[in-house]
Amino acid sequence: MNPPTVLEAAAAATSDGAPIAISPLRALRSRGKVRGVVGMLGPAFVAAVAYIDPGNFATNIAGGAKYGYMLLWVIVAANLMAMLVQYLSAKTGIATGKNLPELCREHFPKPVTFGLWLQAEAIAIATDLAEFVGAAIALNLLFGVPPFVAGLMTAVVAFAILELQTRGHRKFEIAITGFLAIVFLGFMYDLLQVGVDTREFAKGLIPTFQGTDSILLAVGILGATVMPHVVYLHSALTSRRIKPESTSEKRELLNFERLDVFLAMGLAGIINISMLVVAAQLFHNSGLTDVDSIEGAHLGFTTLLGGGAALAFAVALLASGLSSSSVGTFAGQVVMQGFINRRIPLFARRAVTMAPSLVILAIGVNPSTTLVISQVVLSFGIPFALVPMVLLTRRVDIMGALVNRRLTTVVAGIVAFLIICLNGFLLYDTFLG
Repeated sequence: MNPPTVLEAAAAATSDGAPIAISPLRALRSRGKVRGVVGMLGPAFVAAVAYIDPGNFATNIAGGAKYGYMLLWVIVAANLMAMLVQYLSAKTGIATGKNLPELCREHFPKPVTFGLWLQAEAIAIATDLAEFVGAAIALNLLFGVPPFVAGLMTAVVAFAILELQTRGHRKFEIAITGFLAIVFLGFMYDLLQVGVDTREFAKGLIPTFQGTDSILLAVGILGATVMPHVVYLHSALTSRRIKPESTSEKRELLNFERLDVFLAMGLAGIINISMLVVAAQLFHNSGLTDVDSIEGAHLGFTTLLGGGAALAFAVALLASGLSSSSVGTFAGQVVMQGFINRRIPLFARRAVTMAPSLVILAIGVNPSTTLVISQVVLSFGIPFALVPMVLLTRRVDIMGALVNRRLTTVVAGIVAFLIICLNGFLLYDTFLG
């Protein structure tokens, strides 16, 4: 006879005739080795979608076409930074039961909190810019939909995906993970068509730059990879998803979240690397170093590889734009509720941040240039999310037993410093150099 499960044992073991209460974590783990582990995963996959949004398409393709494998090291470094950043964000939610904006409001002076909120809203606009423009380009490439109409269609689909969140976090996580899988499969198909130059790949892991333009692209890649709005969001995803009832349960949850981050960010990293490699192999090696737009890349796929590769690229772009747009709206709600303790209707919230994107689409500004610049703006927002998180997670009065180790704080501080220096050098070289 099989031994009773945790739930069966709880139902049978009583002290006064009433079943013993089982914690949400124990109930989930009782589903078995596979289902119990899979049920713990999900938040990092929602965050990972933001790391492969249309801005990544623009920066990675432009970088690969112009410089070949040279900026590969930037993607690898940015992905490692993303793993650390998202792990700390997830840990914040598990340790405190609150999200990062809420903690900022509680522990920082009001003027600081207000300033952080304003820059976070600017970041939300830049995020929407990348996602709406990317999805609009995909709809135009696939179906010939005019850009402005495609932007409106993107908003409708994003609301529909977000509606799943009201029916339980699991449905939303599964839907977003499905979109992530579509992007992955699309680029794996294209990567198989072009192959990989292993020697150039190895050389691309050695840090190097080639002028200001390469630094601009590197900052764009960084901004597109380490996304500030999901630094806020991930802490919200883990803060109330499974409520731990003891320090040991918090540690157990954190162990699974570490696995979640490793798998999800690892998958996002593979996708980003494949974007640059495909562009390097297909365009740079063919002498098409001026391919710096998504439309140009799609045309190149059609001309050099055929309709199948171009279709895979466009479908991946559409999946990326639709899913990241939904995640961006969710993050915007977390930012406003956390920093200023205000909630507004989702439609109004979406209208504010998507308005600049629709204006861009309506007046016909070059979409791919807009995407790259939006990623640079996002890069400048990273320190304003990362520095407060480092300051808060090193405090034992906030984090309790899950407070950062000294080494973790030092490494996270170095990451923030490097990002700030890179952005500062870009400003100096662009305007004063």
